[in-house]
Amino acid sequence: MVRVPRAGYERAMPPRTRRDADWPTAAAFLPEDRSLDALRDAAAGCRGCPLWEPATQTVFGRGGTSARLALVGEQPGDVEDTQGLPFVGPAGRLLVQALDEAGVDRTDVYVTNAVKHFKFTPRGKRRIHATPDAYEVAACTPWLGAELDAVRPDLVVLLGATAAKALLGPSFKVTQQRGVVMHRDGGGRVMATVHPSSVLRAEDRREEAMAGLVADLRVAAEVLAG
Repeated sequence: MVRVPRAGYERAMPPRTRRDADWPTAAAFLPEDRSLDALRDAAAGCRGCPLWEPATQTVFGRGGTSARLALVGEQPGDVEDTQGLPFVGPAGRLLVQALDEAGVDRTDVYVTNAVKHFKFTPRGKRRIHATPDAYEVAACTPWLGAELDAVRPDLVVLLGATAAKALLGPSFKVTQQRGVVMHRDGGGRVMATVHPSSVLRAEDRREEAMAGLVADLRVAAEVLAG
């Protein structure tokens, strides 16, 4: 297996711009108690980047501390922002289908996102997804790191480029290294694949895209069964 550096949340954050300088990092809001319940309560008051202001609420991860598989996406979407739960919108429903087809026990899964607030662009009455920038991702990674330390899953599956770069660095290419199980320095295994939202966007090649996602998740299922 390939070995990769320790999780990206331990790397230095990118230089702060004038806009960012007024914001404390998310690490300033981490509680002394690093249990999932304490982290979830503390994250609700995080003001570590500007994304909290237009968002409805913090969307923290869900699942138990004994979960053997952690799935990390990019950020909550419109439905998740409203409900306060990760992966409950269209991409989440597709992910559930993919997990079932891959033979992954969904009761043994912890799901979360690299960024905990919904970033969007208003368009009339709609809120259109906007990709978090490098500072926003890095500002939020203390929460992701604390979650993974609390759960200590056997395998972390990174869904899409934003999640992959948050833990594996900006040079990581999901298209080139998807489905490859790697060891992280300090323990644990990690694998990247596409985000389920990319399958939804595939349109005329959606069946092929879905098959690719399921194939990668089958690799995860084999790791857990091994």
